[in-house]
Amino acid sequence: MSLDSTHSGRTELRAILRENRGLFWAVGLFSVFMNVLMLTGPLYMLQVYDRVLGSRSEETLIALTILMAFLFSVMGILDFVRGRVLARIGAKFQARLDHRVFTAVLEYDSRANRKSGNTDNGLKELEAVRRFLSSPVCGAFFDLPFTPIFLAGILLFHPYLGILALVGGGVLIAIAILNQITTSAPARQANAATMQSDTLAEQLRGEAEMVRALGMSDAAFARWYRQRHAALADAILSADRSGGYTSLSKTLRLLLQSAMLGLGAYLVLQGLVTPGVMIASSILLGRALAPVDLLIGQWQIVQAARRAWRTLSALLSEVDRPGPRTALPRPRAVLTAENLTVVPPGTTQASLRMVNFDVQPGEALGIIGPSGAGKSTLARAITGVWNPAGGRLRLDGAALDQFDAATLGRHVGYLPQRVRLFDGTIAENIAGLSLTPDDAKVVEAAKKAAAHNLILRLPDGYDTPVKGAGGLLSGGQLQRIGLARALYDDPVVLVLDEPNANLDNEGSEALNQAVRAIKGEGGAVLIMAHRPSAIQECEKLLVLDDGMPRAFGPRDEVLRRTVQNAAQIADSSAQRKGGGVA
Repeated sequence: MSLDSTHSGRTELRAILRENRGLFWAVGLFSVFMNVLMLTGPLYMLQVYDRVLGSRSEETLIALTILMAFLFSVMGILDFVRGRVLARIGAKFQARLDHRVFTAVLEYDSRANRKSGNTDNGLKELEAVRRFLSSPVCGAFFDLPFTPIFLAGILLFHPYLGILALVGGGVLIAIAILNQITTSAPARQANAATMQSDTLAEQLRGEAEMVRALGMSDAAFARWYRQRHAALADAILSADRSGGYTSLSKTLRLLLQSAMLGLGAYLVLQGLVTPGVMIASSILLGRALAPVDLLIGQWQIVQAARRAWRTLSALLSEVDRPGPRTALPRPRAVLTAENLTVVPPGTTQASLRMVNFDVQPGEALGIIGPSGAGKSTLARAITGVWNPAGGRLRLDGAALDQFDAATLGRHVGYLPQRVRLFDGTIAENIAGLSLTPDDAKVVEAAKKAAAHNLILRLPDGYDTPVKGAGGLLSGGQLQRIGLARALYDDPVVLVLDEPNANLDNEGSEALNQAVRAIKGEGGAVLIMAHRPSAIQECEKLLVLDDGMPRAFGPRDEVLRRTVQNAAQIADSSAQRKGGGVA
C-alpha cells in the first residue's frame, strides 16, 4: 500500500482523535495536579531536614507526615484515574474506527486481489495505536512539559545544582533523540521482513497439502527461513541499539541523582545550602527525568504507533469513506454493459476494453473465451469488486456504484472459481456469516443448489462446523455449498465463474436446475466458462478474447460463427432439454 498520498487519511484520523478532546483536556488537567503533587516528596524532605531536625518537634513531624501521606494518596488516585481515562480514549478511538478500517481493508484487498494472510492488514495497526494511547507512554508525553520546570526549580536552590540538572537533562533528551533516529530504520525493516515471512507462512499453511504432495517442504522452509532470518537480524539490531540507549539512559539518570546528592553535600559543607536542599534537589531531579527515561525505555511502543498511524493514513486515503446513498427499490434483472473498460488495481493495462452486452429477466448469458480473456475480470466488475475505468455497468438502469456493497451483494449472487468457506457451521456459511441465519432461507438455498441431501449426510447436518479450507469436503461439495450461499438472498442476478469446474454429472445437472429456477423466477444468470459446453442453459453468448468482445448475440448464432464444434454443442443442448444427463 502506498504511503505517498496520506493527507485525507491523516485528516480523518485526527478528526476522530479530536472527538476525545474533552478527555484529553481531563488528562492534561490531571497531569498538572499530579506534577504539582510530585513536589510533595522534595518539599517533605526539605521541611524534615530544615525544620523538624532543627526544632526536634515531633508534632511538626507528625503533621507533615500526615499531610505528605494525604497528598501522595491524592496523586495516586489522580494517576489511577488518568490511566483509566487514557484506556478509554484508546478504546473509543479503536471502536470508532473498527468498522471503517475493517471495510476499508476488505475493499482494498479485493481491489488488489490480495489473498488472506497479509499481516499488514490495518486492524493490527489500529490495535497498535490504541495500545499507545492507553499506555503510560502516552501519559509521559503529558508529563514531559514539566521536566524543564522541575529543572528550573532546582536552579532556584543554587546555580551549580541547576547547571548540573540542565546539562544532565539535555544529555538525556539528546539520547532520546538519537534513540529515535538510530532505531527507527532497523525497526521498520524488521517489521517489513516479519510481515513478509508471516505472509509466506500463512500461504504455505493454506496450501499445506499441495506443498507436501509436491515435495516442496524443504524448499518452502528454506525460503521462509531466509525471510525469517532477515527479520531476526534486523530485530536484534534494533533491540541492541534500543537496549543500549535504555541502559545508557538509566545509568546516566542514576549517576545524575548521585552526582546531585554529592554536589549538594559539597555545597552544604561550604555553607551555601541546607541539608534539606541537598536531598530535595536529588529527588526533584529524579522526578524531572522520569518521563524522559520512560519514553526511552518504551520507545518501541511509540515507533509501532507511528508506523501504524502512517499505514492507517495511507489505507483510509486509498479507500474513501462511502457516502450516504438513497435506498433504491429491488431492481429488475436487467443488466447492461455500456463500453465497459476495466483496469485491474495495481496495473496500467486494461483487462476488458469496450465491452457491451445486455441481459434481460429470464435470460442467461454465457461468457466464453480462452484463459486470460477477461472473464473473471468481468465477474469482479459485475459484483462491484473492481470499479470500471471507463463505461458503465447498470442494473435496472442504475449504475452499480449507486448501490452500497451490502445491498449490491444481496442483489447479485456470486459463485467464484475457488470457493472458500469460513470458520463456522455450514448454515452460517450459507447465510453469509450472519450471526442469526434464517433457517428457512438456508434450507431453501441449499435445495435450489441441490446441496440439501449432501448436507444432511454430514455428521451434524447444517450445524456441521467447517474450517476455512473446507475440511474434508470435496471440491464439488464446496462448489454446491458456494452456490447455495450465492442463492441465499434470492438475488436478481447470479454470476457463476467456472461453476462446473469441480462438479460431477449430478452436480452439473443440479447447477443447470438452479439456473433454470433463477430464470423461471425472472432472474438473470451470467456464466463465465472456459468451454462452450458449459453454457447449455444460456440464451445469449458473449465471446471474449484478450479483453476484447469478439461476438455477442443469440447463443446458437454466435456458436456457428465462432466455434468449430457448434453442431455438437447444439445437439448436446437438445439432449439436455429433452431430459438427457450432462
